Amino acid sequence: MQTARDHDQARPADQQDGATTGQEPDDAPPADRAVERPCAIEHHGVIGDLRTMMLVTHDGEIDFGCAPDFDSPGLFARLLDEDAGGFSVRPSSWDTTHQYYLPSSAVLATRFSSERGCLEVLDAMVPEEALPEGVDRRPLLVRLVRVLDGEQDVVVDCRPAFDWGRAPHEAERVDGVGVRFSAGDDALVLRSSTALEVEDGTARARVHLRRGEELALVLHWGDLAAGERGDVGAVEVQRLLDATHAWWRTWTRRSTYRGRWRETVMRSAITLKLLTYAPTGAVVAAGTTSLPEEMGGERNWDYRYAWLRDAAFTTFALMTLGFTEETDAFLAWLEQRMATTGEDGLLPVYTVRGDVPPHEEELDHLAGFGGSRPVRTGNAAFAQRQLDSYGEVLDSIYLYNKIKPISYDIWTEVVDTLEWLAEHAADADAGLWESRGEPRRNTYSQAMVWVAFERALRLSRQRGLPAPRQRWEECADAAYRRVQTEGLDPRTGGYRVSAQSDQLDASLLMLPLVKFAGPTDPRFAATLAELERELVVDCLVRRYPTDGADGLDGGEGFFITCSFWYAEALSSAGRVDEAEEVFEKTLRFSNHLGLFAEEVSATGHQLGNFPQALSHLALISAAVHLDRALG
Repeated sequence: MQTARDHDQARPADQQDGATTGQEPDDAPPADRAVERPCAIEHHGVIGDLRTMMLVTHDGEIDFGCAPDFDSPGLFARLLDEDAGGFSVRPSSWDTTHQYYLPSSAVLATRFSSERGCLEVLDAMVPEEALPEGVDRRPLLVRLVRVLDGEQDVVVDCRPAFDWGRAPHEAERVDGVGVRFSAGDDALVLRSSTALEVEDGTARARVHLRRGEELALVLHWGDLAAGERGDVGAVEVQRLLDATHAWWRTWTRRSTYRGRWRETVMRSAITLKLLTYAPTGAVVAAGTTSLPEEMGGERNWDYRYAWLRDAAFTTFALMTLGFTEETDAFLAWLEQRMATTGEDGLLPVYTVRGDVPPHEEELDHLAGFGGSRPVRTGNAAFAQRQLDSYGEVLDSIYLYNKIKPISYDIWTEVVDTLEWLAEHAADADAGLWESRGEPRRNTYSQAMVWVAFERALRLSRQRGLPAPRQRWEECADAAYRRVQTEGLDPRTGGYRVSAQSDQLDASLLMLPLVKFAGPTDPRFAATLAELERELVVDCLVRRYPTDGADGLDGGEGFFITCSFWYAEALSSAGRVDEAEEVFEKTLRFSNHLGLFAEEVSATGHQLGNFPQALSHLALISAAVHLDRALG
């Protein structure tokens, strides 16, 4: 993290290590070289333009961001290594910070207060649809600094690190433009309403502002066009911020949700929208790579890709709130994937453009978050077989059809896709949790195979769509029987992870939620009781025992998604008061902005990539279900 001494700052002791919102992780292991402790995961806000996303610390630094797309090489990655680039805008000293979003939007405000005065930094990335009329070029990022009271010395420090810091760059002042950073064919232009100095590849400024005065900064990916003016003013940036705020408010007004947790649910909906890649309709699992599931452990993965499971869940969550355009776009993207299915069936994960993700690569030059290595790009999960994805996809299509009838073209792709699944329905797979251990016939996967054929049969009958119904019925029945025989643990009378293991697995909480088992069915009731004994700690739920069966060493935190599944399962079973308590307690593990990573540690810190789509979509589903149960 950018330190006070880099700007000759005298940061007060109560601002050190995130005093305003909690303590920083204190269990980071030593690395091969000295590693400066990064800003805690939960001390971030996020901004995005529906193409990529950036993380903003609670003290005004962008310490993670890739450009121009989610899965592009890192441009700012100080979150993963002190030398991997950042962009900070903050006063020279302050006592406290507060961070919040402008109402119903993804425009982020960070406020610094001290005896000298109060300063606010507004940050936004502008979606293409939000670009005001007459603005020819969409910026990557806009930042507006304004002094609300008193006076402040504002310090600007921008140092990109192209390609995760592997590509050396040059920085030069260009008259009438600003500062141009370049590395090979890539360029970045920083425009400012004040003069910028260049030193050692970094653009810097220090300016004294009084009440009512402002500083504007605009960052562009790529060179400015010939003749394009480089000067920028606060009026121009305010116009971009206003347009972005208005666009988000218009989007949120489409919501039909009127339940008890409107503010919380809408923040999750905005977060899911931010994880959507507008050009194709794909949805990424998270905005970051390699934030650890255990400090110092090896469970550090790149989540900047589109998993079919997560995307299907996401579009369903948005659909339940009244947002259907996102599902339209996702189904168009999905139809293309089904049309190009090879002999191995659908991949579990694709790039946002629909390509095969790159192979995993370890970036050994990066120290990792708090010394947690390796830092990875790419994801080897694309080579796995994950049969449950078919169930999640078909469930999403079935539910979408209730709102808008699907086209015959999509239906023909569904029929062809299920033909592959019929041939491989009993295969062993890596399962929902993408185990790196030996494939096995997972109970949850088999339940979702049943879901795939059951939902397709319903669609065929309701719409009169042509289909090999007898074959599908046989496949559904066979999958159902496999769960009820191989998936049953004779010791407990409940379900287990697979026939090859008596291990418990929190994905089994989904069985009543997808209508496979009744919520009070004795077999599920026994499963729930066993899960509560083995994996639940109050409101927090572990995915499964980390005993090495998943092919990985070490442990992990509590999985936020499973807590929301637990609340929904309790509600389905009639334990509504307990469900509401679990839900409310789990909400308290969000950060100051209502954002969730993938997991939470035993000490209450967020772990894993951030923000996590699965956490937020599970929150929405649980909230909607609880609203109905509570009446």
